[in-house]
Amino acid sequence: MRVNSPSARSVCVEVKLFLCFIVFAQSTAALTLYVAPDGNDAWSGRASRPEGTNGPKASIPGALTSLRALRQGGARERFEIGVRGGTYRLEAPIVLTAEDSDLLIVAHGQTKPVLSGGIPIRLRRATGQSTNLWQANVEQPFRSLFINGKRMQRARTPNKGFFRIDGASPQDNPVKLKYKSGDIKPAWAQAGDVEVVALLAWADFRRLIRQVDEVNRIATLSGDPRPSNKEDNARYYIENAPDGLDALGEWHLDAANHLLSYMGDVTASSEVVAGRLDDLVLFRGEPDRPVQNVTVRGLTFSYTDWELGTNGYADSQAAVAIRGDLRAEFAVNCALEDCTFAHLGGYAVELGRGCQKWRIVGNEMTDIGAGGIRIGETARRTDPLEANHGHLITDNHTYGIGRIYPPAVGVFILQSGTNRVAHNHIHDTYYTAVSVGWNWGYQETPCRENIVEFNHMHDIGQGMLSDMGAVYTLGIQRGTIVRNNLIHDVNSFTYGGWGLYPDEGSSYIVWENNVVYRTKSAGFHQHYGRENIVRNNIFAFGKEHQLMRTREEAHVSFIFTNNIVLFDSGTLLGSNWKNDKFVMDRNVYFDERSRYASNAMTFAGAPLEEWRKRGHDQHSVIADPLFDAKGAQPPALKSNSPAFELGFKPIDLGTIGVRGKPQRN
Repeated sequence: MRVNSPSARSVCVEVKLFLCFIVFAQSTAALTLYVAPDGNDAWSGRASRPEGTNGPKASIPGALTSLRALRQGGARERFEIGVRGGTYRLEAPIVLTAEDSDLLIVAHGQTKPVLSGGIPIRLRRATGQSTNLWQANVEQPFRSLFINGKRMQRARTPNKGFFRIDGASPQDNPVKLKYKSGDIKPAWAQAGDVEVVALLAWADFRRLIRQVDEVNRIATLSGDPRPSNKEDNARYYIENAPDGLDALGEWHLDAANHLLSYMGDVTASSEVVAGRLDDLVLFRGEPDRPVQNVTVRGLTFSYTDWELGTNGYADSQAAVAIRGDLRAEFAVNCALEDCTFAHLGGYAVELGRGCQKWRIVGNEMTDIGAGGIRIGETARRTDPLEANHGHLITDNHTYGIGRIYPPAVGVFILQSGTNRVAHNHIHDTYYTAVSVGWNWGYQETPCRENIVEFNHMHDIGQGMLSDMGAVYTLGIQRGTIVRNNLIHDVNSFTYGGWGLYPDEGSSYIVWENNVVYRTKSAGFHQHYGRENIVRNNIFAFGKEHQLMRTREEAHVSFIFTNNIVLFDSGTLLGSNWKNDKFVMDRNVYFDERSRYASNAMTFAGAPLEEWRKRGHDQHSVIADPLFDAKGAQPPALKSNSPAFELGFKPIDLGTIGVRGKPQRN
């Protein structure tokens, strides 16, 4: 049968998948091949320990080769690859294709196998130099160095803090950076591999120094800026300057002479690893032949490198150009369970084109160059086989991200719908924790019906970048719900440290039952959007404002009901509340400062009576919400709270964050 239409192709593929599932389900036996660091790919792999030629394989690719041969020979068993503990240094990424479907790759017993993209480095003490200077000759250049499981800092100038661009951020092509006297040296242009890393509002760029005009204090950099790379007196620092190796824990690579120098303490037992591979695992299916039913469980993925193009790098938002070190295309019904992703250069995991119905559950992600999990693409696909949707992202612990690309996100959903992001613990980020959507303005997109719930997000931003939030959305998202999340300690550099942040065009989203406190700019901020519902949330102790609304529009911006707003600094309402295209009622507001002073609360500069004349908060009250300081954290409401009289419902945070294995679903 000739198939032309996407819908017909989709039906055919679904039938094939169903038939494969029936055949797979009818087989009850499991055929396991074992892999061990002391194995041999010439062996059978049928035994977990060496027993002559019946011993384990030496690598996962070796086991895959044998399994493919068995399948081609007609084997119908279920297949497993049991990976014994130890470190497996990969020469190239592991590639899984459609012929590897219906497979479990699992840590054997209680072992903790590591798939490493790095290479070991043997340092020697530099002759006649400081006792803290160590060196090594290296064959190929790299950009990441780890010692005893810790990412080390490339030579950085200044060692702490930042330089400041003198005035407006450069928009010349190529970039011409105006620097302050003494901050940039002409010799750095001559070195050829010295980089400027600049932080500009919500993005960054990394460019090489090409020329230095010492008289006019202008450094010409490689490449052009993004139009959005703008911030007056923006911060930047220098990496890899030859004379920048001046602090313990720093390293410098003289690529021309293949010489690595490290300043610090090293012993004979120190593990020194340089990143080599940029990718570790690739799921590489095809539209009509996807990888399916592959589960990876209990493995550790570590020590990857990252690339910088000839002209450097400039971000637009969320490190969107950076790919995942475990990356999939056209893969369905696959899973990553109880794995560890650490010391990586890009996003830890990326589910791209044609990925559907994955489970990413119970993983730990830390010391990541970019972000945690990236789902979908920037492109809006119309072919059902190319669509991305239906993923379950739960019970993952993600922290210490953005270590190379600060704008990266904990969970980053682009053009993808019907995903559930739940019970995750995300913290220690330099930008947003969960970002949903990739469309600015009022266009329908595949990004809809996503659920973000029961996540614990804190220490977000940490003063590194601006214009960010714990949960950030873009565009029309019918059916999307953000609920029962615990969010606190969100801090930007200048403006825009928000808890819940519906940005440009965010529409038809329900924001309910969230507890948000200690935010820099506001607990809730809507830039612009249509008919969002904000109900039954607690917003507490915003530093500058509690609620913000930026753009006036002809339609209703949002409906804000049954919320509690408690604060002790800043103002209740920030930014633009000029027109009345919003609905607010049945809320409890309280300024803790009123306990000690007679200052009255105002609503956009007006007392409550005048605010009500505009049609808002007719049934709301200014009253102490009566939190029980001795109760749960965050404190629960006392039974006589005035919020209950207005219809407020207790918020369930009992299972917030990562759950134990028996509770996961």
